[in-house]
Amino acid sequence: MVRRSSSFNTDRIEHLYCDPHEPEAWLFLHYGDLVDGTGLREILTRVGPNEVYNLGAQSHVKVSFDQPVYTVQTDALGTINLLEAIRDTGLPVRFYQASSSEMYGKVVEKPQSEKTPFYPRSPYACAKVYSFWQTVNYRESYGMFACNGILFNHESPRRGETFVTRKITRAATRIKEGLQNKLYLGNLDSMRDWGFAGDYVEAMWLMLQQEKPDDYVVATGETHSVQEFLGEVFEYLDLDWKQYVEVDPRYFRPAEVDFLLGNPSKAKRILKWEPKVTFKALAQMMTESDWKLARREKILAAHAAE
Repeated sequence: MVRRSSSFNTDRIEHLYCDPHEPEAWLFLHYGDLVDGTGLREILTRVGPNEVYNLGAQSHVKVSFDQPVYTVQTDALGTINLLEAIRDTGLPVRFYQASSSEMYGKVVEKPQSEKTPFYPRSPYACAKVYSFWQTVNYRESYGMFACNGILFNHESPRRGETFVTRKITRAATRIKEGLQNKLYLGNLDSMRDWGFAGDYVEAMWLMLQQEKPDDYVVATGETHSVQEFLGEVFEYLDLDWKQYVEVDPRYFRPAEVDFLLGNPSKAKRILKWEPKVTFKALAQMMTESDWKLARREKILAAHAAE
């Protein structure tokens, strides 16, 4: 499901999509919006899915401070719209809710597990806490197969360029190719549990293949600072990040989340899930992908200048 837009916003699935008229087509897009409950019901009735993964959200934490109402409309009310649509249609749908490690916020214990109390520190995190408990409530009240995946930071070359990891790899590779001079970031000391999105999607799928619905933390069990990620990326490019990176206070959050570290033992035990891509390999994977983009950008710039 994608939101209607006058410009295409499907870049990250172009490799999967083909014209629906083609006989080999298997991916079909439907226009929809999480704030439109009626539209969600119509899509569910028309498609009749076995599984629904709610990944729709305004997911940028800093933007949620700038757009708190919109964030809550999509991230909180959007979830209950979808849960209600599933309940009203009566379809035997297995539902996955994308919960977030940001819900732990100002952490009360280390590492964070399924039993760790939430302490959200942003409009985004507050909205995700609401959605988490509504998912639990619909599971317990209506017998729905509804799961929360409390995913810690999951990255890949498809990550949006405004998120810190991709912002770093995109800028570093452009600096390497002489297309950019500086990279401006916020808190370099923030600690995060970073994993590979591909590994985490497998965990999401596994949750809906179980006999009983439940909630799971999905994480690597390791934590690294933004500065460490910077070091990995710039070292891979044979650059010294200290020569190119400056801290800009405008990128600080009004309320910081300083430390996140997940305990994935339940997912490992029940789902038989294991993260496969290491922190170092993830940084290199993203750097290599963006380096290709930077080289292509440099070639295009050279042609344009001729």
